[in-house]
Amino acid sequence: MLRGAGAIAVALPWLEIMGPERPAHAQPAPARRFLAVYTPGGTLIDRWRPTGTETSFTLGPILAPLAPVQDRLLVVDGLDMKSARGEQHQCGIIAWLTGTDQMTTSTGYARGPSIDQVIASRISAGQMAKASVQVAVRWGTGKSHGLMSPMNIANFEDTAPHSPIPPRLDPVEIFTELFGTLDPGASNDAALRLARKRSILDYLDRRYAGLSARLGAADRQKLDQHLTKIREIEQGLGSAPATTSACRAPMRVDTSDYNPSAGLDADDPGSIVDSSTDAAIPKVGKLMTDMLVMALACDITAVGTLQWSDTEAKHTLPWLNLTEHHHFYQEMGGFRPAECELIYTWYSEQHLYLLQEMDKVDMGGHSLLDESVVFFGSEISDPPTHAKKDMPFLLAGGGGGLRTGRWVRYPSLPHNNLLVSILNLFGDTRTTFGSREYCTGPLTNLT
Repeated sequence: MLRGAGAIAVALPWLEIMGPERPAHAQPAPARRFLAVYTPGGTLIDRWRPTGTETSFTLGPILAPLAPVQDRLLVVDGLDMKSARGEQHQCGIIAWLTGTDQMTTSTGYARGPSIDQVIASRISAGQMAKASVQVAVRWGTGKSHGLMSPMNIANFEDTAPHSPIPPRLDPVEIFTELFGTLDPGASNDAALRLARKRSILDYLDRRYAGLSARLGAADRQKLDQHLTKIREIEQGLGSAPATTSACRAPMRVDTSDYNPSAGLDADDPGSIVDSSTDAAIPKVGKLMTDMLVMALACDITAVGTLQWSDTEAKHTLPWLNLTEHHHFYQEMGGFRPAECELIYTWYSEQHLYLLQEMDKVDMGGHSLLDESVVFFGSEISDPPTHAKKDMPFLLAGGGGGLRTGRWVRYPSLPHNNLLVSILNLFGDTRTTFGSREYCTGPLTNLT
C-alpha cells in the first residue's frame, strides 16, 4: 500500500522491492463495529453442525440458508458455556456475553459486564451519539415478563453491581430516536465520497516521489502505469451519477398491528398470547435489523445487540404454520425436533438477511461487514435438557483480521475463551474475561 494523508492508501502492484527479503506483515486493524444476535432455545446440534473439513465444509440443514455468505462465516464448534450457573435459561443468557454466573442477590444480576458494553467503552462511548443500541423483538412473553432475559450487562468496572440493560422494544420509538432528525437530503456525504474518490492521488503528498526514488527502472515504469490507470478511473467518475450515501434512514413499515408491550404486564391474563403481535414478528424483526445496520453505517453507534424474543420464547409462529409457541416445541409439549428445526432454520434466514445488508453498505472501498464482527448465539445448546455443551456459536465479518469461510472445532474449551478472543479483535489485549476459573486464554486459529 502507498499511504497518504489520514487513512488514505492506494494498493500497489507487485514490485521487485517487495521481494522475500522484506517479509514483514502489517497487523490487521482492530474491528470497528460489533453486533451480537441472540436466538432462544439453542439448536439441534447434529442438524446445525457442518460436515467436511475446516476450509471445505457443507453447512448443516439448519445453517444451510447461510450458504450464500458461507465465505463470511466462522463456525465455532466445540465450546462449552461452563460459566453458566443458575436458573437454566437465565444463567445462560447472562453467561453468553459476560462469562459469569448468575447472581441471586437483590443488588446484582451478573458478576461482570457483557463484552458488548466493554467494546462500547472502547469505540463508541463519548465518540458517537449512542454508546450502544439494544433492541428486541417479541420480548417478555413468558411468566418472567422479560425480567429473566436482558443479555447486556452494564458497569465497566470490577465492582458490583453489574446491572442488566433492558432492550428497546418499540420500533416506532427506536426509529424516531435514531433517525427522526436524519434528513437524507441535508448531508453532503455522498458528494464528499465522490470527491474523495476523484482526487485520492492528491492525498498521497510526496509519498510517490519518495518511493519512486528507491525503485529500479522496471519497478518505476510499472508503478507509473498503475497510478495512471487509477487516475483514468478517477477522471471517469466525473461523468458518473452521484452515489447515495451509506448513511440513510431505513424504510419505515406500518407496525400498528404490533404491540411492543405485549407480555410485559404480569397482571395481564393475555400477556402470553397476542396473535396480531406474533404475526408481525417477521416484519418487525426486519425493521429492527435495518435500523441496527443503519445505526452502524451512520456512526450513530458502533455497538448493537438484537434479541429474537426472550429466553422463554412463548410466542407463536404463524408464518411457519405452527400453532403453539416456541417453548412448547422445545419442552413444554414434549420435545418436538421437527418443529424446532423449522424455527431454527428460519432464524438462519434472518441472519442471512442481516449479513447481506451489512455487506451492501459501502464504507469507502470496503463493506460495513468487512470492518465488523457479528456474534450469533443462544442461552443453551440442547432444548430438552438445557445443556450448555457444544454451544451453537457463529462469527461473521472481517473486523480485526477475523478469518472466515471456515469451520473451526475445539476440544470442549470454555466459551469464555471466545469472549476474550472477540475483545482482542477490537484491540483489547487482555488474556482473560469473565470468571477466571472458566477462562484459559484466548482461542487460537481465529485470525
